[in-house]
This record gives sequence, C-alpha cells and structure tokens, in this order.
Amino acid sequence: MAVGAGPRGRVVIETIASRALRNNPLGDPSVRQLPVYLPPGYDAGERRYPVLVALAGFTGSGPMMLNRSGWGESLDARLDRLGRERRIGPMIVVMPDCFTRYGGSQYLDSAATGRYAHHLVREIIPFVDRRFRTLPAARHRGIFGKSSGGYGALMHAMLHPDVFGAVACHSGDMAFEYCYAADFPKLLRQLEQHGGVRGFVRAFESAPRKTHDLIGAMNVLAMAACYSPNRHRPLGIALPVDPGTGAYDHAVWRRWLRHDPLRLAPERAASLRRLRLLFFDCGRRDEFNLLWGARQFRDILRRRGVAHRYEEFDDGHMDISYRLDRSLPLLWKAIRPPAASAREPARSRGGRRRPRPEKA
Repeated sequence: MAVGAGPRGRVVIETIASRALRNNPLGDPSVRQLPVYLPPGYDAGERRYPVLVALAGFTGSGPMMLNRSGWGESLDARLDRLGRERRIGPMIVVMPDCFTRYGGSQYLDSAATGRYAHHLVREIIPFVDRRFRTLPAARHRGIFGKSSGGYGALMHAMLHPDVFGAVACHSGDMAFEYCYAADFPKLLRQLEQHGGVRGFVRAFESAPRKTHDLIGAMNVLAMAACYSPNRHRPLGIALPVDPGTGAYDHAVWRRWLRHDPLRLAPERAASLRRLRLLFFDCGRRDEFNLLWGARQFRDILRRRGVAHRYEEFDDGHMDISYRLDRSLPLLWKAIRPPAASAREPARSRGGRRRPRPEKA
C-alpha cells in the first residue's frame, strides 16, 4: 500500500532486560526488543500522551507488527494514516514481544513457559512510563490485539482495570470447547507418530516447513503449557487428553476452563464495568469457531449489565487487520486526554464512566 503524504510518527526500538523472564523454563531470551510508536509532534514539545499496548497473536510478536507487505499496512503506517484522516489523535503505541519457543505465551504467567503477565504489566508498563512522556493512568491507557493477542488484551483488562482503562479484542480465544478441541486429534496423531511430547517438539523444531497439522498440534501443546503446567509431566506440561486413548483428563480440562474468558467474566464483572471501552468483534466465518464464544460473551455481559460494543463481520479469522480501522478510533476516544490537561501528568488511577448503550 502506498504511503500517503502528511505527518508521520516514528518507531524507536527499545531493549528491555526482563527479570521476570530470566531463566525461564524454555530458555527463551530474557532480553527483548520493544518497538514503541511515537506520534507526529512527539519531539516538538513537552506534551504527554495516552498509551496503547498492541498484543500479537499466536506465532507473532511485537516487532512483526511493523512488517510491510505489498497490499497491507504495518501498524505504524496504519496509525499514521488514521491520524491524517483525523480518525485518531496522537498516541504512544507499544508492541511487546512475548513470543515463546512454542509459539506464544497467551500473556500469562506459567511454570512451563515463563512469567509473561508479570513481564507485561509490572515491567513493560512502568518502563514505558519512565522512558516516554505518557499519561500514566488507567483512564489514558488501553490494550488491544487479535486472536491470542485479543485473548491477552481481554484477560488483562479484566484482571488489571487499575492498569488498562479500555480494551479491543478482535476474534479472541474464548469458549475453549469450540476453539481448541478440534485440534486435539492433530496433537494426538503427532504424539503417536513421534513417541510423545518430547519427540513431537523435536520433530516440530526440525521440520523445514511447519505444516497446518504441525502448527495445529503445536497450538494445543502451547495452550497446555500456558493453562495447565505440571512439573511432574514431560516438559512440565499436563495435557487435557490422554495421549494413548484421547480420553479427556477432566481435572486438567477444568484447569483450562478457569482461563476461559466466558468463565472468568461473571466473577470479574465489576472490573469490566470500570472500563471506558469494552469492544470485541468476530467474523461470522471464523475458522476456529470463535463466533460462538463471542456471542456467549456478549450474552454474559448483557446479563451482568456490563456496557460493551460487539460487532460481527462477514469474514474469517485470517487477514482481518482492516478491523483495526474500527477499533483504533474507539480506543482513542476512550483514552484521549482532556484538551486542557494534555500537557500535564495524569494523577488519577482510573475512574468510572456511565454505561453506554451496547451496540450489537
């Protein structure tokens, strides 16, 4: 896509040495690159800015959001364009790298992968507030992502309303019975073919081409590493199904379900009501059956009286970054500073807002 004329922001690549990820079980790097988008005009004065945190999906990372393709937009180019179109105002946008050897962390703390929730909330957010001229309050900080990134964004908005005041979740993981179970047989076949978990991981990492079946199997293993770590099992991971018969291990499966937003939302309804924006969407042809989870989540929010915006669109799961044109302006409106105080540090830790009518 051609780059339009007009003001452009710039991206700085910070390096963050994480204490939380030091000596993590997978031996993944504890020193990470952290791309930070600074809006046009950042270098011209002392103004402070609201902050968005962008979470990548499974197999992705923050630096990959800057990739350019022939017919697509990188995240920084999209932010520039939306700014030129006056659909968003100036914001700092942070792109964390929480990739793991298994393809992703779900942005959770796990004894099998590492302390990625701690890294995000307790290391990256304070680092950005120290390093850049932010408005360091929940009312001026949002989080968004797609797929596993949407899941991470929604989970952190529920668990940390004192940190994030707005969230956008595009096609995020939920209703685990629908979105993960279809891939269980893929993992079972790979485990049988390669002699168990360790053999499969070796085969996956040595495969010159990661096929659809390999990635589907690894996705299940990665989710098990995030949702059901167990130091007494191979590679510290308890599987939700028996490798020999495929029968459900119901105790492990219950551990998975505790991480499902559908199960968590009712007990975190008070936190969700504090959000200035709760936006989520899903394609009606989503290949991972996420539509059914999104509709159930919508109904849970309705019953709990949680203000939200939910949208469905005629597409699948892949190549839907154009949906950011919908969410980013909404996020901007939710976290933008009052004009009179844009130059001053924010002092509040967040606040309530009267519920808005939902849009189905």
